[in-house]
Amino acid sequence: MAVSQSHVPGWVQLLLKSLLLGNHSPVCGNLSSVGPAHSASPSGLPIVILCLGTACTARDHWFLRVTKQYLPHVARLCLISTFLEDGIRMWFQWSEQRDYIDTTWNCGYLLASSFVFLNLLGQLTGCILVLSRNFVQYACFGLFGIIALQTIAYSILWDLKFLMRNLALGGGLLLLLAESRSEGKSMFAGVPTMRESSPKQYMQLGGRVLLVLMFMTLLHFDASFFSILQNIVGTALMILVAIGFKTKLAALTLVVWLFAINVYFNAFWTIPVYKPMHDFLKYDFFQTMSVIGGLLLVVALGPGGVSMDEKKKEW
Repeated sequence: MAVSQSHVPGWVQLLLKSLLLGNHSPVCGNLSSVGPAHSASPSGLPIVILCLGTACTARDHWFLRVTKQYLPHVARLCLISTFLEDGIRMWFQWSEQRDYIDTTWNCGYLLASSFVFLNLLGQLTGCILVLSRNFVQYACFGLFGIIALQTIAYSILWDLKFLMRNLALGGGLLLLLAESRSEGKSMFAGVPTMRESSPKQYMQLGGRVLLVLMFMTLLHFDASFFSILQNIVGTALMILVAIGFKTKLAALTLVVWLFAINVYFNAFWTIPVYKPMHDFLKYDFFQTMSVIGGLLLVVALGPGGVSMDEKKKEW
């Protein structure tokens, strides 16, 4: 049965054309200088890889064009979701949270209540400011303080897995802070200035590096084929995001992967509310959604100036 060309996606046609035409494909450019087109060496393989990369990049640009109006808003909503959920939980579990802090630190009723109130007010206020795009920088600093306070109060400092996840959450906030930070304006409008790495670009670098810590907590050290494959692919994508190479494509791939893992392993809605595991999985789920929000900011805004993607433009 013949298939109409109109039913074949453009990027597939692109790849097939490159396979048929070899080194002289107009898609990949005239690469005859690499070697003879009819030589015995499998020179077609690099062309296939190059065209696959080109096709993936094209799909990446298409996705950004379609979602550019909505992606930053979705990213911010995902990013603050864990703070929003935790602030609401502080309201409904006021007594339990206060008693836990009082028992753990022996600090008394007043200080324990003040801790719960500070968490509730700080997180909900920060979320409202971020979503309304008002005083975002102050909101980020406040949420940074909440992360530090909870890290000490709940003894997360001594639990490596939870500490790395909190640092990844901080990386997402760092990216949000970089997004909200306005670039310094030149004294003379329209006059070009020397390109220098601004604090915003270093914030983006720090945010990317901290975000990948979340994925280090997902690595499984066993001998099964699936775990080995997942570790290799995941590590490669983490390195790409951290160094800023093919950043948007790598971050988008991590978003899909992390979302699938999150829905599968942290399905708190399948656990009865009265069981402790429900709250544990719910906390994990929304914290992971916040890291997804940080990665979506990377997809929407790019890696920043301190990255290989940016340096390639100068080469």
